[in-house]
Amino acid sequence: MAALIGFVFFGLFSPGPNVILLTASGARFGFRATLPHLAGVVLGVGVTACATGLGLGWLVQTLPALRIVLSLVAAAWILWMARGLWRAGPLARADSDRPMHLVEAVLFQWVNPKVWAVAVAATAHVDGLAPWDRAAALGLTFSGVNLFVCLFWTFAGSLLSTLMQDDQARTVFLRVMAVGLAVFSGLVLL
Repeated sequence: MAALIGFVFFGLFSPGPNVILLTASGARFGFRATLPHLAGVVLGVGVTACATGLGLGWLVQTLPALRIVLSLVAAAWILWMARGLWRAGPLARADSDRPMHLVEAVLFQWVNPKVWAVAVAATAHVDGLAPWDRAAALGLTFSGVNLFVCLFWTFAGSLLSTLMQDDQARTVFLRVMAVGLAVFSGLVLL
């Protein structure tokens, strides 16, 4: 179990769409306002890992057409989010400028290629278990570990909120985050 926890920690802690989006949201909107987004990521990652343990990961690996469709949807969604970060205006936000809602964050995990890749790879750590035990072990481990990962990155972003008071520094920060997302969207298609 320790090997699974360590693998999941390093897989989820390293930069990817969730890390970038939670850090940017913490910086833009603050820690408390980002909590629904954070909860959606934690729940969605756990559900995705659980589904992977039940065989959905095998299905994604086995059916190339499904993998291509998921990759295209993921790349498009990540690029759309990168565009939003790139175009974020001055500190006075529009009514539509808000953190991701819980349901949006949960749904995003279904097209988040990094989560799928880590979940599929993590199944090697639970191979000997029955399907429901494997699904429970993966789901609980991913959600539990990811809670701390998400809290760290959201809090780190919220520490940058003073930086976000300066329009030029804010623009630079958000554009760096947008470029990170755009690069990741390109990697999804490889």
